[in-house]
Amino acid sequence: MTTPQPTVNRRQLGAELRRLRLAKGLLIEDVAAHLQTSQTRVSRMETGKGRVVIKAEEIGALCELYGVTDERQIRLLTSMLSDSKHPGWWDQFREVLPSGLDVLCGLETDALAERAWEPLLVHGLLQTPEYAQAILQAWPSTRLHDIADLVKVRTERQALLTRTDRAPLELWAILDEAVIRRPVGAAGVMRAQLHHLAEMAEPPMVYVDSPAGNLYLDKKHDVRRFTTTFDLLRAMALDPDDSLVRLRTAAKEK
Repeated sequence: MTTPQPTVNRRQLGAELRRLRLAKGLLIEDVAAHLQTSQTRVSRMETGKGRVVIKAEEIGALCELYGVTDERQIRLLTSMLSDSKHPGWWDQFREVLPSGLDVLCGLETDALAERAWEPLLVHGLLQTPEYAQAILQAWPSTRLHDIADLVKVRTERQALLTRTDRAPLELWAILDEAVIRRPVGAAGVMRAQLHHLAEMAEPPMVYVDSPAGNLYLDKKHDVRRFTTTFDLLRAMALDPDDSLVRLRTAAKEK
């Protein structure tokens, strides 16, 4: 059975509602007036952002407004609404999650692959608990009583790399070499982190020396621009075998 994908379903539902509105030539204010709600809420319904919960009766009202009479299309919209309401695993940590991280957790959980450029620290999906704890303890805004839960969030995210209910998340992480030289925590913490990186080299990882709020871009031209930049970084980076040698050498130096 496939795990529900609330974040993606919410965004897909919103995109479909927006498409139907535009096809009908209506403005957001027209929809807001029809639903007797605010324009801000309608906008968030269409973008899938924020914590707006669309009601089943609103789907019915929108289908009526947009002239949607095909029963299959109505069932599809209703199904997307139902799937979008499934709580994500991260919901239990909402009280401690930094602003916007719940969106990242949702998108990451729904994704098939992830590309990351990390110039400062080891990527969260590759951090050991001790490394993560050292980072969180050093961060001024972190409340001490939240640290244990925030470390658990990283651990839960890492389970995506080995999930069995569907294809594991494919991770490409490009790290500046300064990341493996920058001490975090005690020497033993850093040494264990470097060994862990070497062990996790099954998702391709490379390291590169190069310059490279929570912002989520999904427009095609934005995605294309960042994908091109990432591919250029990947072309400049060490290949996986050389990266492993560099990691093991760095671990021995700790």
